[in-house]
Amino acid sequence: MRYVVIMAGGSGKRLWPLSRQGEPKQLLPLFEGRSLLQLAWDRVSRVVAPEQVLVCTGADYADVVRRQLPELAPENLLGEPEGRDSLNAAAWPAAVLAARDPDAVVAMVTADQLISPVEVFTEALTNGFRLAEDRPDVLVTFGVVPTSPHTGYGYLARGQDIAGYGRASAVDEFREKPDAATAQEYLASGRYWWNSGMFVWRARTFLDQLAVLLPGTYAKVLELAARPELLPEIYPTLLKISVDYAVMEPVSRGEGSARVAAIALDITWADVGSFASLWDVLDHDADCNARMGTTVVRESSGNLLVNATDDSVLAVLGLDDVVVVRTEFATLVAPLSASQQIKTLVEQVADEAGAELA
Repeated sequence: MRYVVIMAGGSGKRLWPLSRQGEPKQLLPLFEGRSLLQLAWDRVSRVVAPEQVLVCTGADYADVVRRQLPELAPENLLGEPEGRDSLNAAAWPAAVLAARDPDAVVAMVTADQLISPVEVFTEALTNGFRLAEDRPDVLVTFGVVPTSPHTGYGYLARGQDIAGYGRASAVDEFREKPDAATAQEYLASGRYWWNSGMFVWRARTFLDQLAVLLPGTYAKVLELAARPELLPEIYPTLLKISVDYAVMEPVSRGEGSARVAAIALDITWADVGSFASLWDVLDHDADCNARMGTTVVRESSGNLLVNATDDSVLAVLGLDDVVVVRTEFATLVAPLSASQQIKTLVEQVADEAGAELA
């Protein structure tokens, strides 16, 4: 049977103070009252039934997730005691699903991206399921067709085409985030796609690779699937590593028994990981200001202005290309170009003003 796991962990510190511990970015109702998690649920519910969707998130967020997703089956909410990177957000659900259904085919999708058009995504996801079902030794990833020489994404080096599954091909190599010149070469060649961080595989095939590459993690996630009461004890001991580094890249180099293939996502794709990327995806006024909440703007342009309070006004005069965020507990003012540095600022806030404000 087909299943989807929505990976909804992470704290989104680069969107502080909108997101903070206990209120991560994927749960904020930023998009016409819907959160990124709810938008991800809407997308995958076009492909599988609600009872076949799981959410892997922080245990601290469980109550919010249940409120936002009332159709989510209680047994399909997997709460991590602490974040241990994407490998474990993939491996633990794979072990759980393999125990429930030895023939489980699992799609791993993220909850922190905006994707359009949805129809193109769902068609690619369906093709991914078909490819993993027809070829049990294949781990499928999705490559976003690049529209610019982006230096902030990893890339997939494509090999031989695979017919019958949309635009699909073997993956010869994973490439790290490139410099500007290399990214331009990748774009010009037409051979490289952006690495989306989303996958489809047979749960058993993925676990077999894990058994070879990281046998300690393999043994622990199998134990967790059999004895979930041990989660608080075992989960924090899992190796903290991404699924790309731990499994996908070694398998693409021939270090496992499987192969890696990619299916094209010819979509508009935004990883909402910073205020700059949030500005990109929101609507703008005549002066290119993106505004949320009660705001008044004069002689200002290119700003992201967010007022998350109910009983105050955010007024801006004579500012360009900045982010101003007002919440009940903190106010942020910074150049939009520095939005990637806010994570470091949050650490300083915790040290100097108290962890409860970070």
